[in-house]
Amino acid sequence: MKNIQVFDTTLRDGEQTPQIAFSPDEKLEIALKLDALGVDTIEAGSATISPGERTAICQIIKEDLDAEVFSFCRGLKSDIDHAIECEVDGIHLVLPVSDLHIEKKLNKTRDDIKDMTSRLTRYAVDHGLVVEISGEDSTRADVDFIREMFSLAMEEGAERACICDTTGISSPEKVYALVSKIGEDIDAPLSVHCHDDFGLATANTLAAVKAGAEETHLTVNGIGERGGNAALEEVVVALSELYGFTTNIRLKKIYETSKLVEKYSGSVIPPSKAMVGENAFSHEAGIHVDGILKDASTYEPIDPERIGRRRKFVMGKHSGKHSIVNKLEEEDIKADDKEIDEIFQRIKDIGDSGRSMNEDDWKSIVEEVLGER
Repeated sequence: MKNIQVFDTTLRDGEQTPQIAFSPDEKLEIALKLDALGVDTIEAGSATISPGERTAICQIIKEDLDAEVFSFCRGLKSDIDHAIECEVDGIHLVLPVSDLHIEKKLNKTRDDIKDMTSRLTRYAVDHGLVVEISGEDSTRADVDFIREMFSLAMEEGAERACICDTTGISSPEKVYALVSKIGEDIDAPLSVHCHDDFGLATANTLAAVKAGAEETHLTVNGIGERGGNAALEEVVVALSELYGFTTNIRLKKIYETSKLVEKYSGSVIPPSKAMVGENAFSHEAGIHVDGILKDASTYEPIDPERIGRRRKFVMGKHSGKHSIVNKLEEEDIKADDKEIDEIFQRIKDIGDSGRSMNEDDWKSIVEEVLGER
């Protein structure tokens, strides 16, 4: 079983989500949680952004984590100098490879990018940094130029190369083909960085791994610019459960990590979010609850405890009597068949009124039907 590395960019690309900003102490706490989770590399931010950002990165470095700690760098020597100042383990050096970005954004040529690639990679390596080179906007770039740019970086000492679907514009089939082609000529581990603009970040990341990528760039809860990044909790569980790959992620710590990032980011996890959403292991429909009580695998793809969750039975319009009996037993409350029928009907009435039922409703109904019991 091939082991896939996890490069977590929650503290950099995740923080680039509009209206998200972590304080240095929050960054440190998240980094400690990510390290405990088992990520291989933490992109702690971009050291050139601000003094506060450098403070946060330096605090993380002092913790001597098991994970590598990287700083994001643009094609500027000053960005690398700030990373050196923070004593990070390595840099994520991002340079554009599509003509659209090279010409329109930077007003430069392909030769300029090749020169920057060689010069900046050598400078970073000479200062003891691990270099991961990323081709920004790879999925809209000329494949031959990506190969050439990555080869130049490897010649100067870069250790791995990343294919970026910067605008989330690719598809699993195209990502698979691109990674396969680049992998034929690049004698270094390939990684992949996918955005979710078309809702395909997880699928594209999995396609890249299937094509040979050995590292995935991910964020907790999928936070990130615009539609977000590939979600760590989705990718690592899918790699394990559906594709037969391993990672160093401690699955049981996924949910607690997710909740910490939710707390400090202020970005509320949608209830229907895969793996970590409130509804991911919640069940209301009577037929589902009945099935789960007999064998949990009937309606759950994985045991929720594997990722630090617990299943929950929710009372509502679609609930069956099995749900009511189970909840009464959990609360050590005895009721006869007639009383159960009455509770059942009252729950239905709340649902038919167009209102969702909460725990207070449940308590009120039970007290009214069973009296002092």
